[in-house]
Formats: sequence, C-alpha cells, structure tokens
Amino acid sequence: MLREVLEWLQPRVGAVFVDGTAGGGGHCAAILEASGPTGRLWAFDRDGEAVAAVRERLRDFSERVEVVQSNFDRMAEVVPAGTVAGVVLDLGMSSPQLDQPERGFGFLHDGALDMRMDQRGGMTAAQFLAEQPAEELARIFWENADERDSRRIAKAIVAGRSVRPLVSTLQLAELVERVCPRRGRKSHPATRVFQALRIEVNDEIGSLRRGLVAAMTVLADRGRLLVVTFDSLADRVTKGFFRDVSREYEVLGDVDVPMLRRPRVPGARVLTRKAVMPGESEVRENPRARSAQLRVLEKMGNGVK
Repeated sequence: MLREVLEWLQPRVGAVFVDGTAGGGGHCAAILEASGPTGRLWAFDRDGEAVAAVRERLRDFSERVEVVQSNFDRMAEVVPAGTVAGVVLDLGMSSPQLDQPERGFGFLHDGALDMRMDQRGGMTAAQFLAEQPAEELARIFWENADERDSRRIAKAIVAGRSVRPLVSTLQLAELVERVCPRRGRKSHPATRVFQALRIEVNDEIGSLRRGLVAAMTVLADRGRLLVVTFDSLADRVTKGFFRDVSREYEVLGDVDVPMLRRPRVPGARVLTRKAVMPGESEVRENPRARSAQLRVLEKMGNGVK
C-alpha cells in the first residue's frame, strides 16, 4: 500500500519521519525521496537481516537516515519526543521472511520451527510448542487467530510431541492437517496455527500496544500515525487505541457508563472513518496485500504523550 501510505503521510521537505517496520525498505526509500533534500528518517526493524538490507538499499540517503535494529515499541527511547511529522507501522511479515524456509514462518517448504523476527535471542516456536500445556496452546490459537479447532489441535500437538519432538514446519503443518483435513478449503488448515504461533513468539500484540503509545510520544502536534495491519487481532487493537485517544471524554473504571463520563480534550483525531484497503491492481500484483488495512490518526495539541 505504498501509494496510500504516501497520500496519508504527506511527506514534506525538512520533516522527520519514523518507519517502525523497515522491512525491505520500500516505504523508507519513498519517504526519503518525497521529503528530500532535507527530510530525515528513523528506520527501525528487529530483524537483523532486514536491517542489513535496508542499510544497503538506503546507502544513497545515509546522511538523512538512521537505521536501528530494535523493536519499534522502543522508538521513544532514541527519538526525541514531539519531533516527528509521521510514523508508519506496517505490521506482519515481510516477503523475504516468508520466502526463507529456515526462518520457519511458512510451510510451503520444510524448515526449522523458529519464527523469531529477532534471532538474537528469545524462545523459538519449537521451544514454545514443547513446553506449553494443551490449555495454553488452545488459548493462543483461539485468541491470536480465531482458530475454531484450537482445542483439538492443541491436544494433538501435546500427544504428538510425546512421541516425536516438533522441530520442523512441515511436521507441524502435516499434524494439523491430519486433525483438520482440508476438505475443499482454499487455505491450508495450519495457516491460523502458524499465525498464532508467530504472534505469540514475537509478542506482536504487546509490541503493538506499547508501540502505539511510543508513537504518540515522538509525534509532534498534527503529526500522523499510520498503521497497516494484516490480521483482525492487530486491527482490533489499533482501532481500539485510536478510539480511546480520540474520544472527548474519560472513562472511570473498566466499564464505560455514560453518566460517569468526564469531558476532556482529545489527544488525537481519527482521519480514516473506515480502514483504507489496497487497490485491485495491487492485489493482482501482490496477493499477500489482499488482507491489508490502513488506519490513520492525527495527534492534537495537549494530547496523549
């Protein structure tokens, strides 16, 4: 959704921007070109391979870009507060991650069950599957990916790992397919399980919640926050955050009781009443874009820090 991102971000000369998910560097390069010759960019990614690729791609802009290997939820630790005209968070996986079997994000080809975006540490998907009880596995399959057969799949994983450790992507995909045969479905039965595991291994929802707050901290007045999501869970979290910071009242307690609301100056305004979807031509050229949704928020003075 490069065209839509640039339309809503409105890069301008001399401004400072943040790309929290640099990936292949496509958004980074376009933002730097549109904000030249003096616009600056902070580019974050926790994937070391992505960081190396972005540095190479942006070498002609080296004086105007700072590439940082870090989760975007830590942007406020290095980017000065209130200095940024726009933040872009393009969530999910990049094509290079999906296309490398050894990273473990997909199952078209066999590879290690890794799934870590930052391979410098942390638990792999194989380790997670080996240690969690069936109840916990079922919970994350349901909560992270709306998998209806979460309990059946979880029980099968626990039973299967007692016979043979689950260490490869095809092992897991074939196990899920045995439990839930395809029966004419277009998508593979293991698709949601892989999504749920990836989200859990990388703490994607926790990172998103913290990252949205961090983005509001670094944004200047009238700065824009653009979030592109590829699954319903991340979109719900984004939409909920946008609603909360843009509302004109405070809620006391956990339940919104209209009579107990307190007026307040909103910290932002939502610019996209409905999510912006990719155009038909983009979906034809890149089928992975079909589930993308873009939402845009604009920070207002006296708002959330």
